[in-house]
Amino acid sequence: MYKSGFITVVGRPNVGKSTLLNRIIGEKISIISDKPQTTRNKIQLVYTESECQMVFLDTPGIQMPKNKLGEYMLKVSKSTLEEVDIVTFMVDESMKTGKLDSYIIEQLKGIETPIILLINKIDKLNKDEINQLILKYKNMGMFYSIIPISAINDTNVDSYIALLKDILPEGPQYFPNDMITDQPERLIIAETIREKALENLQEEVPHGIYVDIDKISEREDKNLIDVHATIYCEKESHKGIVIGKGGQMLKTIGKNARIDIEKLLGSQVNLQLWVKVEKNWREKEGKVRYFGYK
Repeated sequence: MYKSGFITVVGRPNVGKSTLLNRIIGEKISIISDKPQTTRNKIQLVYTESECQMVFLDTPGIQMPKNKLGEYMLKVSKSTLEEVDIVTFMVDESMKTGKLDSYIIEQLKGIETPIILLINKIDKLNKDEINQLILKYKNMGMFYSIIPISAINDTNVDSYIALLKDILPEGPQYFPNDMITDQPERLIIAETIREKALENLQEEVPHGIYVDIDKISEREDKNLIDVHATIYCEKESHKGIVIGKGGQMLKTIGKNARIDIEKLLGSQVNLQLWVKVEKNWREKEGKVRYFGYK
């Protein structure tokens, strides 16, 4: 009997959803950062074995929207709860349940789909603290299973996969064996560049960044791929920060991104970056849709 199904992974920002899914897939597809709004789209990641196929939905971290982009991201996260076979709710090592986690728990209370709770970052806790957290969430009486994990250290991730295999319904293989994501190459490259901007820029600047791939072309005689991309930011002052003194910040972003893009494409890459201003685009529904968030 072949099993398959769709599994959404929800939680507030920075609890480790993308780290977990990259670990399971064995490739870096979802970008990772310690800043909110890292994942903006719903990304499908495919894990295939001989007897089953799991399609994970990596969603934006659930947070109260502050602009049109935030409204889109919240809608994406909540909509997946009704489309899947299994819901995975991830929290971190915090002993107290904060406002956002409480909000998500309220959203999950009306869901009939099995909910697996993952308590991530247990490498930061002792055994007693882990047991306290498990008991706290167990007393809520709403989770099919509770698994303490450390996504970064690969602790108990195999237990999570084993549980999914057990409760997945019978179903077809949706994607080919070698397919690990539904995301086009261009989007992964754009997100890689945005990740490097998130890593290197401070304060409010990264939240207003969008990366558009202008052109990808291959020079067959030189085993070289040219990638031309534009980094959009919301203010003229932000443009100067992204470029940096003497262009140094833009060079750093480009250098770091190129290393990952070369791994992705298996070829040398000539990455050319430009920076443009699109004033307050996150506040404008038309621009949010134009940039692909729809």
